[in-house]
Amino acid sequence: MGLSSASTTASATPEGLQLCIFDLRRGQNEGQELDKILFFFPADLPFSAQFSVIGLSEGLITFTRIFSPEAACEAIEAERHSHVFYEAEPDIWMVMVVEKSKEFEAIWRSDALRKVLKEVHYLFVMFHGSIRALLDKDPGGGLTRSHLYYFIMDYLGAFQKRSPFDGCCWDFLVGKKLLLPSFRDCLKERGTVQMLTVGREAAIEVQSLVRVLESCAGNIPCHSLILFQDLLVSTTLSPDDTVNLFAYAVLRLTPRALSSGVSSWSYLRKGATSHVSSSSILARPGGVPEQFQGSDVNSPAGDNNYRVIRPLQQDKWSKGKDGFLVTDIWGAEASNLISATPTVLLHQTEERMYLCAHQHKSLTLIFLIPVSSVLIGDQGVSAVKQQVLENVSLKLLRVEEKLSKGWVGENAYHVSGYRYLLVDGDRNVSRASPPGKVTTLTKDSLLALSKLREEVDLEKSKAQSNNAGQEKELEVSIRAKNNAWVIARVTRGKELYMVLEKANETLLYASDAVEKFSNRYCNGAFSLN
Repeated sequence: MGLSSASTTASATPEGLQLCIFDLRRGQNEGQELDKILFFFPADLPFSAQFSVIGLSEGLITFTRIFSPEAACEAIEAERHSHVFYEAEPDIWMVMVVEKSKEFEAIWRSDALRKVLKEVHYLFVMFHGSIRALLDKDPGGGLTRSHLYYFIMDYLGAFQKRSPFDGCCWDFLVGKKLLLPSFRDCLKERGTVQMLTVGREAAIEVQSLVRVLESCAGNIPCHSLILFQDLLVSTTLSPDDTVNLFAYAVLRLTPRALSSGVSSWSYLRKGATSHVSSSSILARPGGVPEQFQGSDVNSPAGDNNYRVIRPLQQDKWSKGKDGFLVTDIWGAEASNLISATPTVLLHQTEERMYLCAHQHKSLTLIFLIPVSSVLIGDQGVSAVKQQVLENVSLKLLRVEEKLSKGWVGENAYHVSGYRYLLVDGDRNVSRASPPGKVTTLTKDSLLALSKLREEVDLEKSKAQSNNAGQEKELEVSIRAKNNAWVIARVTRGKELYMVLEKANETLLYASDAVEKFSNRYCNGAFSLN
């Protein structure tokens, strides 16, 4: 649910943005308020300001539950700030407070900001398990704070080492300011995958590759993900697990990520080369260390040391001579009791899996093997990798060759005259005009579409709260100030957003344009007939 308030001066700070995670079950007694805080950015904000943000957030959560016990508070729009809430786990909240600044054109859409919080949490759980499980393991909270701090700061790009001669960086964080999705990103959708459309012959080769890959594991169940460039070709995972693995692959494993050494998230910005120091999140024992070295972090918390694996560290993956991607993030010493092979936790089955990635030119093959099914750990994984090399190499050649022949580059899904975003919510799949084409749109068009999307988000939220199980059907067409048509159609779990500039003035023209697009590229899903 959303609220509007006149002002919230307690959250105003010169940093422009605060991002925090707190546990409502902790710090209930006087003098123990610090125990509630699990993460706070910026870390050097005075405790009084941190408490103001968290205290206000907790009060709003409690207040809104009186009127809407089933629908958690999602967003509050104040005069100078946007407050975005996400209950990641029961009683564990992630809150983002964003300053509204016309100077940086930072006009936010609340749902886009919430999806950033969701993505952080989903990826964190994929590697480290739930936050609640970490708190149960170490009730003092030091283990959880260390993991959250380094994971989120690596996600934001705070620790990326750059040459002083670099002209730009491609991270959320520039200095102490977070460059988050604004109105200029209204034709993008976080939390979805971008699929590559393949022909019949290529699809047959891909299916054959998947079958051979599964046979290489013998009786061990195996899941796989295949990407070409930064697009998904095939998956045997559930939609949620596919989104998580796809996001990580695009961030760290695809050829573009390896060659550039930078992120290739959907939301990219140019910025300065400054970066944030790794000051501790809480200035007390049980917080996080003030400095970090290598891939491990020993965090002092009383008499305990915590080994923190940092899967989002930059420049830690590389391609070996055999085509398999290697990293020392998980440890590489034979004496290490922790497996050197990366592992992830599947969302659907809650099963921990070994993550193996092989690359051939523009093709990235990821396959997952249950940890419980491999009796001899890394040696067993190595045996499966050897089987893959012996049996899959020729198939990879054929698939890569066929996909490369049909690939026409970044503008593969450009439709002349249209700037669009197509979202299939049931499959967590999206397709959009290429970024280079979207940049040709005027600010007025993007602002109008962003505001329209916010209205659609609100209507969808209302429908979800009032009519459980019933999908919202919407059709909205708006003539923007610059005479562009801005259009949204939502039906049967699918959403289409479109901008038509230099179009005819009549609504009939805009409607006909959408009909043609729907019939030709969406199998008539958005047609009114």
